[in-house]
Amino acid sequence: MSRDPVQSAERPTDDGAAPPGDAEAPFLDLLARGATADAYEQPVLRARAEGRPAERIAALEHAKLLALRVRAELEGRRRREAELSALFETAHDLAGLRDVDAVLQAIVQRARSLLGTDVAYLSLNDPVRGDTYMRVTEGSVAARFQQLRLGMGEGLGGLVAQTARPYVTDDYFRDERFRHTTTIDAGVRDEGLVAILGVPLMLGPHVIGVLFAADRRARVFEREQIALLGSFAALAAAAIDTANLLTETRSALADLEHANEIIKDRSGVIERASDVHDRLAELVLRGGGVHDVAAAVSEVLDGTVEFTEADAAPADALEASRAEGHAVPHRDDWIAAVTAGGELLGALVLRGHPGLDPVDQRTLERAAMVTSLLLLARRSAAEAEQRVRGELLDDLLDARDRDPRLLRERAARLRADLDATHVVLAARLDTSAPDADHEADARRRLWSAASHLAATRQGLAAARDGGTVLLLPLAPGDTATDLARRTARHLGTAVHEPVTVGASAPVAHLAADPDAVVAGYEEGRRCLDALRLLGRAGDGAAAEDFGFLGLLLAGDRDIGGFVERTIGQVVAYDARRGTDLVRTLDAYFACGMSPARTKDALHVHVNTVAQRLERVGRLLGDDWQSPARALEIQLALRLHRLAAPTQS
Repeated sequence: MSRDPVQSAERPTDDGAAPPGDAEAPFLDLLARGATADAYEQPVLRARAEGRPAERIAALEHAKLLALRVRAELEGRRRREAELSALFETAHDLAGLRDVDAVLQAIVQRARSLLGTDVAYLSLNDPVRGDTYMRVTEGSVAARFQQLRLGMGEGLGGLVAQTARPYVTDDYFRDERFRHTTTIDAGVRDEGLVAILGVPLMLGPHVIGVLFAADRRARVFEREQIALLGSFAALAAAAIDTANLLTETRSALADLEHANEIIKDRSGVIERASDVHDRLAELVLRGGGVHDVAAAVSEVLDGTVEFTEADAAPADALEASRAEGHAVPHRDDWIAAVTAGGELLGALVLRGHPGLDPVDQRTLERAAMVTSLLLLARRSAAEAEQRVRGELLDDLLDARDRDPRLLRERAARLRADLDATHVVLAARLDTSAPDADHEADARRRLWSAASHLAATRQGLAAARDGGTVLLLPLAPGDTATDLARRTARHLGTAVHEPVTVGASAPVAHLAADPDAVVAGYEEGRRCLDALRLLGRAGDGAAAEDFGFLGLLLAGDRDIGGFVERTIGQVVAYDARRGTDLVRTLDAYFACGMSPARTKDALHVHVNTVAQRLERVGRLLGDDWQSPARALEIQLALRLHRLAAPTQS
C-alpha cells in the first residue's frame, strides 16, 4: 500500500525525533507534482495538529519558504519560456511575411493569451484622415467598439501616441490623465472594459499605432507584462514596415513589367489593326453574330473581349463611353458602349488590359460600331418574336384554361421552359411625362427594352396596366430580389429613365398551374407599389427584401420562412449543440443590448455572455446589431417563441 509522502516524511525515529534533513521531503514531493501554492501549508498544519516539537515546525516553515521560492522561480521560468516561444513564433511569422493581416492577428491573439486578458486590440494611425482606427481585435463582442475611429490625442491611446510611452489604467472611467470623449467612452462601455494597458508601435521616432490589452474587471498589470506587450508591439511595427516595403517593391516591379509589355507590343500594333479591319469586314459579309465579333477582336488584341448587356457593365464607365464616343478604362478593363440612335444596346468589354495602345483602343471602338449594326439588323426579326412572347404571357394571365401541352409547345418554340422556376416581375416607369405623346413614347421604349431582355433571357414580356410584366427564369443560386434589382437597372439604363420593378416569389410548373402566374403578378405589383410608397423609385425588390413588411406583401404569408432567414442559423446551432444562444439573444435585447445586464439576467459570467454573442455574430454576420437588423431579429425571436408550443 502506498504511503502519504507527508506522513512518511513526518514519521519520527526510534528516539521520537524526526529524521534529520527530512523537513524538505514533503515539499519536494509537492514540487514534483506541480501542486498549487495553498498545498504547501499542509505539512506545517499537519505537524502542528500532531503536536510536533517547535524546532520541527520551524524547520518545516523554513523548508516551505524555500519550496515556495523554488516554485515561483519555476513558474517564472515556464512563463518566460512561453513568452520567448511566442515571440520566436511571431518573429518566424514575420520572417516569412506574406499576409500582414494574418501576422498582426497572430500577434494580438498571442498577446491576449499570454497576458490572460479578456480583449486585445491594435490601432493604427491614418495620416490621410488625421485620426486612428481599429485594425485588429481579439475577444471583442461590441460592434461599435470594433469600428471606433479616434481623433489624435483622444483616449488612453492618444496619451500613448503623444508620449511614445506605455500607459496603464486599472479603472478607465475614473482615470483623468487622458482626454475622455463621448465616442470612445461609449465604445469602451459597450465592450465592458475596465483595466487597459497600451504600448506604442514605433517606426524610428514616430508612433504609428498602439497595441492594447484590456480586462473587463479591475486589474494591475505587472512590469513584466508591460515589457512583454512592448515586445509584441515592436514585432507588429516591424511587420507593418516590412509589408509597406513589400508593397512598394511589388509596385515598382509591376511598373517595370508594364513598361516592358508596352515596348514588346508596340511593334505589332499596326499589323493587328489591319488584321482586325479585314476580319470584321468578313464577318459582316457572311452574316456573323455579336459573339463572333467579340471572338475575332479577342484574337487580334490577344485578350478576352465580351459583349455584355448594359446592366452588366460598370455604369459610370459605360455612360462615359457613350458620352465621349470612345472606349474608356475601368480598373484593369476597357469598356466600349454599343449604341444606336442614342439607345444603349450593351457594351464590349476588353478584360485584363490596363494599358491599351491607342490603335488597339480604336480597334475596340470599331468593333463596337460593327456590333451595333448587327444588333439593329436583327431587331426587326426580334420584334415579331417579341409580339409572340407577349401573346403567350397574355394567355397565361388571362386565358388560364388553355391546354398545358399547347402552352409548353408554344413556349418551346420561343426557347422558354414553363416547367422551370420563374419570377413574375411588374415594371413601371417612374417619371412624369409632359404630355400624353411623351408618356406613350416612354411606355413603348420600356416595352421594347423589356421584350429584348425577355428574348435574351429566354423569358416572356407583355404590356400591362400602364407598365410591363415579365416572366424570367430564375438561375440556380439567384434570388428574386437580385433578379428584380438587375432588371430595374437594365431597363432604366436602356430607356434612360428610372424604372421600378416588383418581383414575386419564385413560381414553378406554370403550364400546369397558370393561376400561379396571376398570383405572382399581383404579388409583384404589391411590391412595386410598396417601393414607390417608400420613395425607392427606380429600384427593384421582392417581398423577401422588405423584412417583416414582406410578410404583408407576400401572397403566402411565409412566417416560417421569415424566421428561418432571420435567425434560422442560431436556432439550428442550439438544436445541434444544446446551447442557449436564442435565450441569450432574448435576454440581450430585453436588457438594452448590455452584456453586463444580460449576464445578471441569465445568472452567468459576463465572459459567457461575450462568448455567446461572439458566436451569434459569426452565425448572423457582423452587422446583426445594426438598428434595422436588430429590429428584424427581435421580431423573428417573438414569432419563433410564439410558434414554439405548436412545434413541441
